[in-house]
Amino acid sequence: MPGHNVAKTLERTVRELPDIVDVTILVDDHSTDGTGQLGKQLGLTICTHDRNRGYGAGQKTGYAKALGLGADIAVMVHPDYQYDPKLVTAIVGMIAYGVYDVALGSRMIGSTALGGGMPLYKFVANRFLTTFENMFVPAHLTEYHTGYRAFTREVLEKLPLLEGSDDFVFDNQMLAQLAFFGYRIGQISCPTKYFAEASSMSFKKGIRYGSGVLVTTAQYALTKWGIHRFPIFNPQGRKLIPDA
Repeated sequence: MPGHNVAKTLERTVRELPDIVDVTILVDDHSTDGTGQLGKQLGLTICTHDRNRGYGAGQKTGYAKALGLGADIAVMVHPDYQYDPKLVTAIVGMIAYGVYDVALGSRMIGSTALGGGMPLYKFVANRFLTTFENMFVPAHLTEYHTGYRAFTREVLEKLPLLEGSDDFVFDNQMLAQLAFFGYRIGQISCPTKYFAEASSMSFKKGIRYGSGVLVTTAQYALTKWGIHRFPIFNPQGRKLIPDA
């Protein structure tokens, strides 16, 4: 769970995680509201950043910690309670039985996005960016922007994740990498909840993220077409575990 100032929603999220979860890792990205202290009280494994490094950096830290603890499957759950923690069992099952290498909780399957309170402008931006990406990236996903994700150990070991951004666009870069390297991606419908305490990307950050998505898609296409290879698509690029 990568988190920054999520003390108001952390306990609710943790309490609804299913019993199949062996270890719950909280990456406290230099919170100032007691997020880390609350995580310790809840018995979580805590990784603390000494400065606010960003959402992508939080994921890298969390995945590296999971690998170090011997995880076979790692699931990212946002600690702001926007995604339903109870779905971890279903998402993990898609991987555990060898059907997929990666599983995503999609807000765009069914009517869960707008029904859960997603602002209309975010819904429209999500649809536009996903449509654009599907024109170039053969994963053909219903959503490239979900924060509910599960990965096999092999995926986290093999992808050059350290070449990716420390910001929000890391999410998108990772999915582009998965498509580029041919991993199997499955999706499941995931309800979402928008409310006052849930974290939300600011408009300015949203513009930066959307621009980053367009750049990532262009980089994917240029690499596939053999015009230029970018570090995030280099199989020899920097990995969470260097010798993996």
